[in-house]
Amino acid sequence: MSITFQESGRMLILSTAHTSYVLEIPEDRPIRHLYYGPRISEDSLGYLFPTMDISFSPNPHDFRETRTISADVQPQEYSSINTGDFRIPALEVLTEDGVFGVDLRYVTHTISPGKYTLSGLPCSDGTDGDAETLTLTLADARTGLTVELLYGVYADEDVLTRSVRILNKGQVTAELRKVSSMTLDIPYGTWDLIHFHGRHAMERQMERFSLPHGRTCISSLRGASSHHHNPFVILADSAATETAGEALAILPVYSGNHQTEIELDQMGLVRIVSGIAPDQFSWELAPGAIFEAPEIILSYTASGLEHLSHTLHLFLSRHLLPAAWRNRPRPVLINNWEATYFSFTSEKILALAREARELGLDMVVLDDGWFGRRNSDNAGLGDWTVNEAKLQGGFADLIPGIEALGLSFGLWIEPEMVNEDSDLYRAHPDWALTVPGRSPTMGRNQLVLDMTNPEVREYLYNTFSTLLRRYSIRYIKWDMNRNITDVYSKTLPAHRQGEVCHRYILGVYELLERLTREFPDVLWEGCAGGGGRFDAGMLHYFPQIWLSDDTDAIERLDIQYGSSFAYPLSTISAHVSACPNHQTGRTVPLGTRTVVAMTGAFGYELDPATLSTEEKAQIRDHVQRYRSYRELIQTGLYYRLAHAGQNGWFTAWSSVSQDQSEALVSVVITRTRPNYTGVHFRLRGLDPSARYRLDAVHLEGVRGIVDSGHMETAGFEQVHFTGSTLLYAGYTLPQLGGDYPGVQLHFVREQN
Repeated sequence: MSITFQESGRMLILSTAHTSYVLEIPEDRPIRHLYYGPRISEDSLGYLFPTMDISFSPNPHDFRETRTISADVQPQEYSSINTGDFRIPALEVLTEDGVFGVDLRYVTHTISPGKYTLSGLPCSDGTDGDAETLTLTLADARTGLTVELLYGVYADEDVLTRSVRILNKGQVTAELRKVSSMTLDIPYGTWDLIHFHGRHAMERQMERFSLPHGRTCISSLRGASSHHHNPFVILADSAATETAGEALAILPVYSGNHQTEIELDQMGLVRIVSGIAPDQFSWELAPGAIFEAPEIILSYTASGLEHLSHTLHLFLSRHLLPAAWRNRPRPVLINNWEATYFSFTSEKILALAREARELGLDMVVLDDGWFGRRNSDNAGLGDWTVNEAKLQGGFADLIPGIEALGLSFGLWIEPEMVNEDSDLYRAHPDWALTVPGRSPTMGRNQLVLDMTNPEVREYLYNTFSTLLRRYSIRYIKWDMNRNITDVYSKTLPAHRQGEVCHRYILGVYELLERLTREFPDVLWEGCAGGGGRFDAGMLHYFPQIWLSDDTDAIERLDIQYGSSFAYPLSTISAHVSACPNHQTGRTVPLGTRTVVAMTGAFGYELDPATLSTEEKAQIRDHVQRYRSYRELIQTGLYYRLAHAGQNGWFTAWSSVSQDQSEALVSVVITRTRPNYTGVHFRLRGLDPSARYRLDAVHLEGVRGIVDSGHMETAGFEQVHFTGSTLLYAGYTLPQLGGDYPGVQLHFVREQN
């Protein structure tokens, strides 16, 4: 069993292949968290926390004379306010008689096979064979509130999950002011915080700094996980690198207002509290009612950041992504947005499709502008009927025309939004989130539909389920192009408006659950102005998410780098776009754009009619190359070999098959230099005892110094290597000239 109870020490021990998580259940005070780290024997660990009198840290009444067990300095398993612990609380409750806080004490625990589930919230799955659940029940005697701490233990995968379920077994209503999904106290160590900040078109920029004393907060109050502060954070030992050192991942499975707080306290203890952001949040919990908090995925490693990423990539791929798409190849598609924007007709889309067929693509996706009176972003959102002034004959003619070319059809939608200039808004202005008596703030000249309203959800379900039943649509891109303001729902009374933000995302999840269950073979792609809702919660419904609205390949190197710390490559939707780039004006060689975009679910975002004959030939070659490497990229282990943000001039990465039989190494030089000093890197993940052959070399955008047409003079003459040579001596590229040259190297293990 992965969960055991040691009665002599009153310890609960959660064990995975390489880690232990240990709790102590004292008889006279709250549960203590004793340890989370490398797997250890089941010794009593209470000695790690000697009792002592700490000034200005109050003690329970029964210990008022000994003064040695203050909650303010003891490691807690789930923290509450107003109990003598002045550090970050996980739970804040206000009772009807005006009392803040609850005093939670152990009642019982149960251990069960399989994985707990949550009602209305996405969470990881697990069977009796790969997961166990611990339910740890606490109660507050004064209010009758019961708190169930839920733990999922994936022993073989070194992953724990946590959530919280609150039941009101009392006689009066309680107001939940803050409900976090976990507290985790780490008593010793010197830690760095790694988080992923950004903005629209510049998401998930990795930042690392030494944890300061006091509270550090990573959060979003935008109604979405946001472009600005991804929910995912890492606590890493200050000496941790890619290949060595302690690191702890905290990954909320949530897409709304989130908050992860980290506090380094007076005694050097680190507290992590993560879950729903408490700002503008409250929840009325009536007698008999239940509230469930989002899941948090935890993983610890002593083997560095790379190993942590591998653990998360494999876990999300096996236990969170939609089951129908976990190991399914993704189509190579072309999206018309950067080719046409709003200006298109049926013939223009069919012409694009004919070009796509000649390029060897699989799918054409029709983006914004196909519905209502949608000729700009000022009108039409909410009116999801085909604009036959643009698309003569509608989908009934267009889709069969595309399919006759051997291609499938995909479609862009933005269900959660509405324009004031739309038939939907004119009929149902009360369906939009607006504050009574105040003109609403606008984003992209659109409002947000009230997803807490069941009538709105039913309208959207009927609209899109009818569309999917009627037409052969194989892909849906679900967008969200503004954040939420004017938070007020006409469906809730005044004293419950604090529930709106959380109920909003629950409404989105409910709608997604209905649609994705009914249409599991449709490839659903998430988008929120690019990567504004790139999170584990959305990955439960969307097997891939549009990485960013910035399609500049050089900028995407940074975005893909940051995203890779948590999210599998199969979830990253990455396209080759036109140059000069529409966001930055930069020009990057077509082949280098392709090298970057192959690091994910591959596609195109350009007008093929503008390409030269040579460029079209290149694309046909690139598409075939991607298909030959697709399984390796989608299922292999990902290695961050070098990053231009650290070395100043090149980024290198690789995908290595899990059986170590092949590796695809990609390199992009972001700053070419004279007097060559060598683009040198060491491979990782290979079998050191095996021999590998350099099976293929793809040079892209190389100019001047190396002629890519004459490989024998380009410095790639040596093609046989031992794994140990590539791992420890490494590999050095010949000097490559030009603007942003790119290289792909494919190594295969030779048979003995």
